[in-house]
Amino acid sequence: MIEITGYENIGKGKYRTTFDNGTTCVLYRTEAVRYSIMEGAFISEADYEKLITEVVGKRAKKRALHLLEQMDRSERKLREKLTQGGYPDCCVDAAIDYVKSFHYLDDYRFASTYVRYHQDSLSRRQLEQKLMTKGIGRDDINCAIDSEYTADEKKHIAKLLEKKHYDPDNCDEKEFRRIYQFLMRRGFKSSQILSAMRSQLP
Repeated sequence: MIEITGYENIGKGKYRTTFDNGTTCVLYRTEAVRYSIMEGAFISEADYEKLITEVVGKRAKKRALHLLEQMDRSERKLREKLTQGGYPDCCVDAAIDYVKSFHYLDDYRFASTYVRYHQDSLSRRQLEQKLMTKGIGRDDINCAIDSEYTADEKKHIAKLLEKKHYDPDNCDEKEFRRIYQFLMRRGFKSSQILSAMRSQLP
């Protein structure tokens, strides 16, 4: 038998439920009533497995699908959202495997799409950094950029210089340094920046 060591009302008909085996999950009131869940009570191993697998686990799969319908996500970000929703690790793992089995979750595809739609506003280095923060692996990032990145960074720098109203003939050292640092923060290489800034813009 497994003891319910915690049963906390967290609002909207939800209860954070803790078992003495270390598992914590969120149950709806109707689910808890169905399995006679209350603090200090016990649940059989069979009912516990059924609760976690058929109730919480099934809900985790539906939640994962819903989150992916809202927007494309990396595996790490989807895991984070499910964990934040109160799903235990075993249910998160099962939900991830479930959506992967239908190819709804694919980090390489996510990275490729991200590169395709953001390459006109972000440098190659910025794209790498953004994808890394989203939990995409280095191999997937490199493959996605190699296959999708077609932006001309020299033209990109030129457009940004134009937006900054940069005039190479009438720019003092302070202004030159300010714009240079701005472009460095955007992820462009120093050699590319200096080459563009020292050239007469059309």
